Amino acid sequence: MTEEEAVQIAEYVQAACPAQKFGEYTPDVWGEILAPYDVDEARAAVIAVARRQPFVSPAEIVTEIRERRAERIEQANIVIDGDPTHTGAESAAALREIIRAAGDGLLGPASIRASLGTAERPALPPGADHGPYAGRAAAVRAAIGKMPADRDPTVDPRGRACRRCGAAPGSSCTTGDRRRRDVHPIRLEDTQRAAAGLPLLDQDAAEARIKAAAAAALARSDDQEQEAETS
Repeated sequence: MTEEEAVQIAEYVQAACPAQKFGEYTPDVWGEILAPYDVDEARAAVIAVARRQPFVSPAEIVTEIRERRAERIEQANIVIDGDPTHTGAESAAALREIIRAAGDGLLGPASIRASLGTAERPALPPGADHGPYAGRAAAVRAAIGKMPADRDPTVDPRGRACRRCGAAPGSSCTTGDRRRRDVHPIRLEDTQRAAAGLPLLDQDAAEARIKAAAAAALARSDDQEQEAETS
């Protein structure tokens, strides 16, 4: 926000809250506090706060902006599985840019179940290539372009659809509406069998096999604990 825009926000607050007192240097102080934020976001925050109470402080404007940005980021349901060819710094930079774009409203609400395949990645809204967000729009397109579009289904479990939750190739598995850090066991089983050139198992049979293996591993762990206690 520029100094001129900070003056506009102060005048905007004064018009919305006529009983609020402003001094000669009020716009200067507000300008320093609100400098990191966009003038349009600040104006929308003033309206929201003024609807609730008769006075508006810079801290309340900042709080309102942050809450709305956090809300937009949450609704965007950003899912990035990463690209093994990128360095940690490149992956972090891409993620920061996409999160920032979601906070700016350049990425609208999306279902966590939406595929992140090339043809189905979220489109930026009309007009995003113009105005103050033109550079940000280009940057977020570049960051989205770095997301892996294709994965080898015989190596990477996320390269194939999940038969348990219906996650599309390239997307993470979900439990309910929450993204899982790992994939469902059936998805991993399918990947391992594909790598070995074996046909996929019936889903019920595969899950029964996985549960049996897990139970056997738990039993071995219990036996080891009992041996440790008696030794």
